[in-house]
Amino acid sequence: MQQPTEDRFRHRDLNWLYFNERVLQEAEDKLNPLFERIKFLAIFSSNLDEYFRVRVSQLRQMKRVEKSIRKKLALKPNRLTKQILKEVKDQQDRFGDIYKKQILRELAANNIHLVDSDHFTKEQQDFANTYFKDHVREHLEIKKVDISKENNLFLKNAMIYFLITFENENQLGVVNIPVDKCGRFVYFKHGKNMLTYLDEIVRSELPSLFPEDKITGIYEMKLSRDAELYIEDKYEGVLAEKIYNSLKQRTDGQPTRLLYDATMPSEVQKQVRHLLNLGKIDMMPGGKYHNFKDFLSLKDPTNNPKLHFEKQPPIPHKTLENASNYFEVIKEKDQLVHFPYMSFHYVERFLDQAVKDKNVTHIKISLYRVADNSPLTSSLLEALEKGKNVTVFVEAKARFDEKNNIIWGRKFEEKGANVIYSYPKIKVHSKIMMISRKEGKHIVDYSYIGTGNFNNETSKIYCDHAIFTANHHITKEMARLFMVLEGELIVPREKHLLISPFSTRQKFTTLIYNEIENAQMGKKAKITAKMNSLEDYEIIDLLYKANKAGVEIRLLVRGFTCLIPGVEGLSENIYITSVVDRYLEHGRIYLFENGGDELMFFGSADWMNRNLDRRIEVVTPVYDKDIFNELKDILEIQLSDNIKARIQDAGETNQYVKAGKAEKKNRSQYTIYKYLEEKQNR
Repeated sequence: MQQPTEDRFRHRDLNWLYFNERVLQEAEDKLNPLFERIKFLAIFSSNLDEYFRVRVSQLRQMKRVEKSIRKKLALKPNRLTKQILKEVKDQQDRFGDIYKKQILRELAANNIHLVDSDHFTKEQQDFANTYFKDHVREHLEIKKVDISKENNLFLKNAMIYFLITFENENQLGVVNIPVDKCGRFVYFKHGKNMLTYLDEIVRSELPSLFPEDKITGIYEMKLSRDAELYIEDKYEGVLAEKIYNSLKQRTDGQPTRLLYDATMPSEVQKQVRHLLNLGKIDMMPGGKYHNFKDFLSLKDPTNNPKLHFEKQPPIPHKTLENASNYFEVIKEKDQLVHFPYMSFHYVERFLDQAVKDKNVTHIKISLYRVADNSPLTSSLLEALEKGKNVTVFVEAKARFDEKNNIIWGRKFEEKGANVIYSYPKIKVHSKIMMISRKEGKHIVDYSYIGTGNFNNETSKIYCDHAIFTANHHITKEMARLFMVLEGELIVPREKHLLISPFSTRQKFTTLIYNEIENAQMGKKAKITAKMNSLEDYEIIDLLYKANKAGVEIRLLVRGFTCLIPGVEGLSENIYITSVVDRYLEHGRIYLFENGGDELMFFGSADWMNRNLDRRIEVVTPVYDKDIFNELKDILEIQLSDNIKARIQDAGETNQYVKAGKAEKKNRSQYTIYKYLEEKQNR
């Protein structure tokens, strides 16, 4: 595998931080209402927690790989980790400024007050005392550490703790803040719109927990532990085995970062480092409070609509909304839906109709992240009760959802489903469903292919596209793919669908080379693509080659990209923007000029090595002309965003795209909503 070099490829882990900076920009942007900006702070914090648990964890483990292997792979984990921590610190400082200088002041200006324990009134202190005794005290874990005798301390992942110092410098106190049991925010009964952190309730009671000691300092801290070593995301085969074998036996959940109150004295920091067996590089100074992801649960006590996004009710699909029989309308013509602009109810209704239709014989579906109790899972269970043949492919390695997925897999198995779990070295990331229906003397297959998970909750915030089709070319190859998943075939032998790891890379390579050849012949050549992330070095090198041939390349990449755009002689014809706004952009669309006879594809695969080579992904060609035009219109609206789009340039500046004087302002997610609303009403 080709390794990243600074002159040709960005490092994915560094560039990801510039994606998270775009989230932070949304917290600053006054175009967003106050409580939405608070949510962006929460998302930024949550993103960073996962980043340390997974990406930084991997770097830490790589530091322990044999030097000869690191040299072969051009790995410099120490250097990279230092670069990451420097950028994270700068972003954390900016985060603190946004919170203190903007958010808190604007909350107060709207008569919403977060009160700290030093400013509790008599009534508030009495309320806090009672609340603590009735709701909090039973959930506390109180520990006193004698550092002259003890040399270790265990902190749970992502749990917030208070570290307490005493007059006796040989002792430290540690108390958890039980957010998981009590919630993060407490609303006072006295005083309108007055609330406080649970942290402050606990802080005010600490003297009563250590009555025999004089407290000299109270500092909040939080430890991030690694989630798992995801080496297989990047390295494979013999190389992966060598890396694993070179690592010493490790304890699951190794610490990766301690976030602590920056006012903590340096001597106390040393003591904590020693107790947690951390290095200096693992210590990250922060503010008074941690776990800002809890701000997702912050309620607006004023219920002021001006402090929130204006509601966007789901747009009724002009065909599916009133269709009593989805099979008839899908057989007549492919149907396209867009989330969150339209309701996920159409997917649930499709499955519900299949369950209730006596002519439906088989239901097959792949579930990457299984939602908790939902109409979709209920329908699958009902289908089993009705005696239908149900096959459910459950991805047991969907990061952070492993346990829930396995629980649901067992539920389906108990009811008689054919449940297939993920293979040892491959994930099933595709979002597909197939319904087989007896019609006369024939069995007709109906397929659903999407870019997003089968989850009615995430469909309200993730921008995705999906198609219902009875196109025989597509359904025939979908049937073969499910046979591969069921172990009946080794290769799906597809000519239309792009299925990873079988044909996706090869097809995209052919399509890019086709544009290169057209450019060399003087024909118009263009590649337009929208994706979550761009990481695959082979694809990037092909794009560089296409750039030199004169192919115009226009990319929309929400997350990180390892391609360096706008560099003379390398990528001057490549222009990349990223849209971060109200919803999370999650769709993947690929459009090729093809000498004037454009080809379009969409599906679950990014241009990442794992999506092309180590996951089951499905990308479908778009054959229906109306759907082609609709997706192209949506893509062009996003490409011309001049309010929420940022330029991904060689300097990683995250500058906003600005509208020209004569140019109409275009906030693409809002423009798309209006476009679809008008289209469905025609």
